[in-house]
Amino acid sequence: MSLNRPFLVFAGSHSRYLAEKICHCLDCPLGQMNVERFADGEFSVSYEESIRGRDVFLVQSTCPNSDNLMELLLMMDAAKRASAHSIIAVIPYFGWARQDRKDKPRVSIGAKLIADLLGVAGLNRLITMDLHADQIQGFFNVPVDHLYASTVFLPFIESTFPLANLVVATPDVGGSKRVSNYSKYFKIPMVICHKSRAKANKVADMKIIGDVTDRDVLLVDDIVDTAGTITKAADLMIRSGARSVRALASHAVMSDPASRRVDRSALSEIIFTDSIPYTRKSEKVTVLSVAGMFAESIRRVCRNESISTLYTM
Repeated sequence: MSLNRPFLVFAGSHSRYLAEKICHCLDCPLGQMNVERFADGEFSVSYEESIRGRDVFLVQSTCPNSDNLMELLLMMDAAKRASAHSIIAVIPYFGWARQDRKDKPRVSIGAKLIADLLGVAGLNRLITMDLHADQIQGFFNVPVDHLYASTVFLPFIESTFPLANLVVATPDVGGSKRVSNYSKYFKIPMVICHKSRAKANKVADMKIIGDVTDRDVLLVDDIVDTAGTITKAADLMIRSGARSVRALASHAVMSDPASRRVDRSALSEIIFTDSIPYTRKSEKVTVLSVAGMFAESIRRVCRNESISTLYTM
């Protein structure tokens, strides 16, 4: 692979599994880095090889949030102090993104704060996937390459699902744009679930806008956390006459008791990417890798080529 500038790929502790896949796609070794942990929970980061003058790609999703974010910040600071040419954070899952606006008095905008922290640490570019809100790109003062999991989902749907009887649905109104894109791409109907929350992670009420009678439903979302919304939507679809319900989501946060809820729900299958490692076992879960997509993005960044042609929609 001929590239314009030498580059190195390093991995945070929680995303090494994905970085190894990315390096396999790029036919390059994973960079050597050491994370030393102290008894009180503090840790330090050191590079075990020279990175002077190199483009350094740091792969780390920020889930679970705090430790992985802090590790990424230390990785960036160490790279800056070691005279790296540029520091590119590859964050497949950008945590804190649900705090993207001030929706009630006296709350923080966590996504903006994290963007500022990354900038201060030395960020020169960000490569991420399916941000919870598109406007978060504007929180950064550096280029942001915002990839979409639809690049891997669409071929899987086309090769696996019978499209003739398929309808796409969103488990909440906020995902309408995302589902509309799937609807237009496949030229199939879309359905919206309107929900109200009693509090965070707890759905009070949900209603369907549209018809799912005798249809195969595909629920589309970006994040599944406790799985309360998506399983409630699936159960509601079946009660409303749907023939079957599957779901796909970019990021498998899957906090307890999400796996148990999925197993007990009307969902016949739920498809995730490997942006976050899914360690719990469920026969209903299918995981697709985004390593190839991120590897191609890294390749194009190094060659100063366009990334927009990677996007299917």
